[in-house]
Amino acid sequence: MRIELDDPSRPDVFALLDEHLRNMRELSPPESVHALDVSGLKRAEVSFWSVREGDTLLGCGALKQLDPQHGELKSMRTPQALRRRGAGRAMLAHLIEEARRRGYTRLSLETGSMEAFRPAWQLYSSFGFSYCGPFGEYREDPNSVFMTLDLAAA
Repeated sequence: MRIELDDPSRPDVFALLDEHLRNMRELSPPESVHALDVSGLKRAEVSFWSVREGDTLLGCGALKQLDPQHGELKSMRTPQALRRRGAGRAMLAHLIEEARRRGYTRLSLETGSMEAFRPAWQLYSSFGFSYCGPFGEYREDPNSVFMTLDLAAA
């Protein structure tokens, strides 16, 4: 398994991101979908990675800089058909390490509050993330769960 900086408009990545956005729109009302599209993932403050085994795309993830000490996880996704292979765990470990390398003291995320998101909550919790209130430009939303990791303490 290898993790590398990637282009979110690459055809197989684009297809995975499209699956991600469609799924988020199925699960959440429009005003509660905070997933970035390809143009959002190409912004200067966002770095995007893919995880592959050979030529097979196993997942993706991004790190958005909110300020010099605070990063946000974005677009964590593994293809529906290729789950349970450790790609999400590998990507999360990579993004946490990258956040530390950048000198962030805090890493946060927003995800859904519906039962379908339980595996995500469990993954983040297993890495030490704890529940928190909204951060950055987010506001309280019954369809959102916010989590954060104190990198200075971890």
